[in-house]
Amino acid sequence: MEQLKRTALYDMHKKYKGHIVDFAGFELPLYYEGILEEHEAVRNNAGIFDVSHMGEVTVKGDDAEKYIQNLVTNDVTKISNGSVMYTLMCYGDGGVVDDLLVYKHSNVDYLLVINASNIEKDYKWMKDQVKDNKVLVENISDEIAEVALQGPKAEEILQKVTDTYLSSIPFFTFNDSVVINGLKCLVSRTGYTGEDGFEIYTSIDNIEKIWEVIMEAGKDIGLKPAGLGCRDTLRFEVSLPLYGNEIDKDITPLEAGLSYFVKFDKDFIGKDALIKQKEEGLSRKLIGFELMGKGIGRHGYNILSSEGEKIGVITTGYKSISLDKTIGLGLVNIEYAKLGTDINIQIRKKIVPAKVISKKFYKKNYSK
Repeated sequence: MEQLKRTALYDMHKKYKGHIVDFAGFELPLYYEGILEEHEAVRNNAGIFDVSHMGEVTVKGDDAEKYIQNLVTNDVTKISNGSVMYTLMCYGDGGVVDDLLVYKHSNVDYLLVINASNIEKDYKWMKDQVKDNKVLVENISDEIAEVALQGPKAEEILQKVTDTYLSSIPFFTFNDSVVINGLKCLVSRTGYTGEDGFEIYTSIDNIEKIWEVIMEAGKDIGLKPAGLGCRDTLRFEVSLPLYGNEIDKDITPLEAGLSYFVKFDKDFIGKDALIKQKEEGLSRKLIGFELMGKGIGRHGYNILSSEGEKIGVITTGYKSISLDKTIGLGLVNIEYAKLGTDINIQIRKKIVPAKVISKKFYKKNYSK
């Protein structure tokens, strides 16, 4: 059995009584106090997450921009220095290698942030695409630690421990010279919860001090340590995709409703396959649904037509904490994707009626 990895914050998780589970090969907290309590803390106050398991890859060199342009679906020439862009990497057949964030220091210096479960696969894919490009692609994941401070009071809390004016970091930008408690950090403002918040990157040697100083700053403002459980319930409520659920090697960005991040006026790996799919028309599509009866539709459960025919599969399903509704995301045959369509969810041996609804379950509250 392969030894599980630990982030530099493992001792903090034990100190704050985290319920540790195996996630993407790391020992990480599913929750501390409880998923419900932590979810509500992020929606109403703030939560701090250890996301040090995420992967970081630097791309540097004269051809860095050209190389990344070919690698990803979005157009990185459209962002300025100090900006962040969400995008996807695709295989030649249009399936998704991963979704990622591109941090642009300059035209010759980028940081790519990738999913923990995909680090080795992504890095190999990136290296394979270098070819004759003048770039150095380096996996620095083991050198970097990261926490995410999320919630409507995130700025108030973080401002207590830095002299950098945080309102000067707009949504989807970063500052790589933020000093927190005397320690230099890269701080961005993107979020994976639907709430305002910051990602704080630093060395593995500094991250415990960063965690503790933020916890102290937020102790009277409702800040809670938050685990992976509520990270998933939070991102789900605002329909942010999770690799392995809403996107993977067999699901294209178009099927997942992410066409906004696919720019066909530039070349990229998988473009021809996605153009073909777009021209021929989608055969399936990601939908939102609400259960009309009792039960919860989980990942992998079958979606049926009103006549009982299998028409798709659930990608994510929960009893929404914020909305008090049982909802889900699922990939279904295109003819069943129209809003208001009656469908059924197979929950073990039980068939539960459901209805197709908008995927915009919960209004995002990002700081623009």
